[in-house]
Amino acid sequence: MRVFDFDNTIYDGESSVDFFKYFLVRYPHKVIKYVPTFIRGVVRYKLGKLSIDDLFSECSKMFRECCEAFDNIPEKIERFWDRHEKDVKPAFRDMLLPDDVILSASPEVVLKEICKRMGVKNVIGSDLGIETGEVRSICYRDNKIKCFRAVYGDIQIDEFYTDSEMDKPFMEISDNVFFVKGDKITKIKENGVWLVDADKI
Repeated sequence: MRVFDFDNTIYDGESSVDFFKYFLVRYPHKVIKYVPTFIRGVVRYKLGKLSIDDLFSECSKMFRECCEAFDNIPEKIERFWDRHEKDVKPAFRDMLLPDDVILSASPEVVLKEICKRMGVKNVIGSDLGIETGEVRSICYRDNKIKCFRAVYGDIQIDEFYTDSEMDKPFMEISDNVFFVKGDKITKIKENGVWLVDADKI
């Protein structure tokens, strides 16, 4: 089985940030009041003063209110990807197969549309309910393994593609690992053996 991270791996950028900006530009009167909360949470997280779980806890109220403020969110997700589908890196669009798995911290409900367009059937992301605004699970760091195992059990991971050292836990359980930087793809683990110093990842 091949597993791919999404943001900055398949997608050129951070899709969640682009999604927030998309709403901010089109519906500023509804979104602008959430900007300070969003920025403050991200900055505190980057400085190590906030865990990812605490960050999502702080943002959950904002998410619930946004879900209540907008109607027909699935249609808005489609329109977002109409604009940002071009940001999928061509190399990965040509590489992806229907049975590959996209594994990402970004909301699964947002990723399903672009995965359908790319012809990929399997996607696991953070579980956010747009009907209720409930944050049910976060697919990030060690939790990526839990989210993956909940769906696929102990299935062998033949290849894993990522841009981030934050995915080190998932690299550890993958036979072959490819590190992505821009359009460059470098193999850093082969048949369970690291080709680089694993402690520096």
